[in-house]
Amino acid sequence: MRKLILAALFLSGITAMAQDHNRKEGRGHIADFTPEQMATLQTKRMTLALDLTSDQQSKIQDMFTKNAAERKAKMEAHKARKEKGETLTDDEKFELENNRLDKAIALKEEMKSILNDQQYDKWAKMGEKKGNHKRGNYRKIRTKKK
Repeated sequence: MRKLILAALFLSGITAMAQDHNRKEGRGHIADFTPEQMATLQTKRMTLALDLTSDQQSKIQDMFTKNAAERKAKMEAHKARKEKGETLTDDEKFELENNRLDKAIALKEEMKSILNDQQYDKWAKMGEKKGNHKRGNYRKIRTKKK
């Protein structure tokens, strides 16, 4: 009986490994979009969530387009560096993290100037939830609410 169970597990493992892993799942397909397309989708999601005016939409669209272009360039540079097998020094890592935090602060200030108080509060809560989910803290927060 034990051999039969092991054989079944082995065959199911082989079957799972034989599946097509080239399909794109989740948001992985977003990397194929142009910066303008990414910005448009991001703006429309935010419009649905925050009920933005057309003026706010255009300002946010411009901001997202600029950010998406920068992000795309960084992704390409990271890919090239990874293919070459290069690693970052501690100073380079510090510089990247420092730049990332500076951009996050600038984004927050710009969003504060574009959105009204109610929209900004909702946007900040959306960002907190997204950040917690990315870091794996979502379960901890969900269990605290109970």
